[in-house]
Amino acid sequence: MAQLYYRYSTMNAGKSIELIKVAYNYEERGKNVLVLAPSVDDRYELGYITSRIGVSRKADMIDSDSNILELFMKKNREKKIDCVLIDECQFLKKHHVQELVEIVDSCDVPVLAYGLKNDFKNELFEGSYYMLVYADKIEEIKTICWCGRKATMVARIVDGKFVKTGEQIVVGGNDMYISLCRKHYNDGRLGED
Repeated sequence: MAQLYYRYSTMNAGKSIELIKVAYNYEERGKNVLVLAPSVDDRYELGYITSRIGVSRKADMIDSDSNILELFMKKNREKKIDCVLIDECQFLKKHHVQELVEIVDSCDVPVLAYGLKNDFKNELFEGSYYMLVYADKIEEIKTICWCGRKATMVARIVDGKFVKTGEQIVVGGNDMYISLCRKHYNDGRLGED
């Protein structure tokens, strides 16, 4: 029985490399995967999922108007899809998550979605909210704060300063975001000094 998996964490926990590893494992066994990524994430080359450690793989890009179910059905007619993998699922819309549910429930194909849970203001993204609502399995991928505690928050850094205001979606990497434990997110400490 296929399930919808939501695997979340803060930044720098290895979500993209985990997705790439899962895709490799399926393909190594002769299975076909549909790998998706939101086009809003333009940190690296569009059409690819890229891990911070430099490993990448090709992905189909989706935007807010994309119909994932239709894309899946089209690709599945070309060759049987055994698994759907999605990076940066926090950028999905409600209808995207409902389309993923349909893939799982009607087509009996597992869907593994990787992404952030909360933004830099500690609020849920739309995609994260609906993944929490609809997912069959919710799994945390852990990483640590600079102090060694488990990181559960993402801080946005602008001009070297911790900010808690601004647009929810501003795509960036280590130059703009840091994962912190709740204590250091709340007190605004970005490091030992």
